Amino acid sequence: MIINQTIGNLAENPSAKHIDYLDLEWFETTKRIQRKKTRLGTDIAIKFLREGQRLREGDILFEDEENIIAVNVLETEAIMMSPDSLLEMGTVCYEIGNKHIPLFIQEDKVLLPFEMPMFRWLEASGFKPEKQTVKLLNLLKSNVEPHGHGSLGSSIFNKILKMAAPKDE
Repeated sequence: MIINQTIGNLAENPSAKHIDYLDLEWFETTKRIQRKKTRLGTDIAIKFLREGQRLREGDILFEDEENIIAVNVLETEAIMMSPDSLLEMGTVCYEIGNKHIPLFIQEDKVLLPFEMPMFRWLEASGFKPEKQTVKLLNLLKSNVEPHGHGSLGSSIFNKILKMAAPKDE
């Protein structure tokens, strides 16, 4: 079965139909092309045409008279922080974003996928990180383009893109 778009969400359209879930890790929700199996074994090929489209918890991928196939985002180990002030919130988000690590904001908490070096760095910097198992659902959208810092000029990524671009004839 090929899926090109979602057709709703269980939160907005509750249903009494039988639901078969497609379990996804948080990082798989942004992949444009992938092949997976639902819990009941249905083969799914996801091919989204729009850049930036992402799957969300409860997104309906398929529906007929009796069945629904919907997305279930799996729980994962995460670093969770509850900043005490807006200044602390801004500072921790800036520091995490500056390291280009995915960032989630859920229920006034800052979450990021668990990495021990980041956990230790946050502790050493005076923050109060906690390790928890949660669903990472609200990925903050980043519009940062690949770039170089300081006097480094353009990034290696931009250089590779220029080399791979078709030559004008």
